[in-house]
Amino acid sequence: MSSDKKPKKRLRRLIGIVFSLVSLAALTYIAVTLISGRSLDMSWLGGIFSPRAQVEAVDEYHFEVGRDRVFAALGDSVAAAGTLGVQVIDVGGNETLREAFRMSRPALREENGRAVAFDIGGTAVRVFSGRQIISSIEAGGQIVSASINKNGWFCVCTQEGGALRGVATVYNDSGTAVYRVSLASGYALSAALSPDNKNLAVLNLTDEGSRITIYQGLSKQEPDSAFNLNGGLILEMRYLSNGSLLAVSSDALVVLDKSGASSIFYEYFDKRLGGYAFDGGYIALHLLDYGVGYGGRLVTLDEKGRQVGELATDRELVSISFGKGRLAVLRNDGLAFYDPELLELLPLGDYAPPVGANAILALGNGAALVTGENSAIVVRS
Repeated sequence: MSSDKKPKKRLRRLIGIVFSLVSLAALTYIAVTLISGRSLDMSWLGGIFSPRAQVEAVDEYHFEVGRDRVFAALGDSVAAAGTLGVQVIDVGGNETLREAFRMSRPALREENGRAVAFDIGGTAVRVFSGRQIISSIEAGGQIVSASINKNGWFCVCTQEGGALRGVATVYNDSGTAVYRVSLASGYALSAALSPDNKNLAVLNLTDEGSRITIYQGLSKQEPDSAFNLNGGLILEMRYLSNGSLLAVSSDALVVLDKSGASSIFYEYFDKRLGGYAFDGGYIALHLLDYGVGYGGRLVTLDEKGRQVGELATDRELVSISFGKGRLAVLRNDGLAFYDPELLELLPLGDYAPPVGANAILALGNGAALVTGENSAIVVRS
């Protein structure tokens, strides 16, 4: 027998032994299962011959927007803002928009396919879609924050004048200022405009804690109602689809109805808020146990405050992002996707995020942008 035939014969023998062992294991499983009266589950056998779920594609997106980059999902594209301006790249990796301007501390907010980029502490504001700059303005004072609603109307909070008083200015979807209100006292943190463009909520700090002031109709300077959270810190506020205002505090979610009446939406006084994310009608919370380690849970809620899902966690969660019905979670050792009920989808096996990754952005359809100071990687499962 020639020497080249011996390895082939040994290989065939090895394959036969493996097949015999698998067949014996399958027959043993069937016999034990039938004797015990349980139903058969042969999914494990298919896993032996089927490849494990793998990362289908990992694409690096090259954003040239300078330092301190921040990102937002813009429809089927990704928007980035940095110290050198803004840029949009579509799902195929093609640049669709670039606008160069200077920012010292760039920030970015998105809603319904439009984004507002602004310079915290500066004056530059740009509103844009995936393919065009819609508004380009210079604020009248130092910018604290900006937001945009589903209709493209946006708000800018500034500190102006010698006393650095808080001012909130509302702009319509063409960039024209239509309303402006000055706070009598306190530091203006943010402002949010209702989906119907009729009500403005302004968040500011007081000596006692946090206050939300509601202005209805955008026609007068006097507020219609106010909510005070004494001894507490409100981190963010957002209008829900029913017109109510949701406030995220360090201890609970609080909802204000159209009359300004408040009620507890969901409380977590015994937990520490590690992060939160929104996606249309859902809210995700990362709640940490007080103590050593990363023990805690992920919780998802609908807009009525009903708990949709819950998942215990024992590893460090670096970042979470909700988008198009998928919750993307970046852990220190990998990443995962979940549906609103927190059932894991599209497992990525042993995929490890790039070194220095510090944020994740859900893009939908089993894809996410994993970002760091020097990288922007799109992962598709």
